[in-house]
Amino acid sequence: MIDRRLLLFSSAAAAGLAWLGQGAKAAAPAADPRFRLSAAEWRKRLRPDVYAVLREEDTERPGTSPLLKEHRAGTFVCAGCAQPVFSSKTKFDSGTGWPSFWAAIPGGTATSTDRKLGFERVEEHCRRCGGHLGHVFDDGPRPTGKRHCINGLALRFVPGRA
Repeated sequence: MIDRRLLLFSSAAAAGLAWLGQGAKAAAPAADPRFRLSAAEWRKRLRPDVYAVLREEDTERPGTSPLLKEHRAGTFVCAGCAQPVFSSKTKFDSGTGWPSFWAAIPGGTATSTDRKLGFERVEEHCRRCGGHLGHVFDDGPRPTGKRHCINGLALRFVPGRA
């Protein structure tokens, strides 16, 4: 006779392994040939935590980014290739623990569909190097109603005119 607890545990373990396997997707293809680099080349350029976010679509822990408290005028650029992706003029405090913006700089980012959690989300990545930035949600402020929820590790801040 099959033990119900063993059956439930086995089913949960199989589902968990299937879910983990879905997360092995690499970053989007780079639009710029200068940034079509091998994993080894990216690893030489980036710190391990930045590599994990930009190239392996990892997520930093909420509340850990120093960029949450960045309120100066300037531009947020991709940490992988310095592509301008967000203006400080569109940054807002979403209360989520990640830097959030209501709009990206036109032409700075691209999106794709992410199904890693079993439902569809809009993934946002750098248009130039393909690095994973975060996700876009429909619960942001006016004027767009969008919340670009971005990993601080995927960005660098450049102070100056926004």
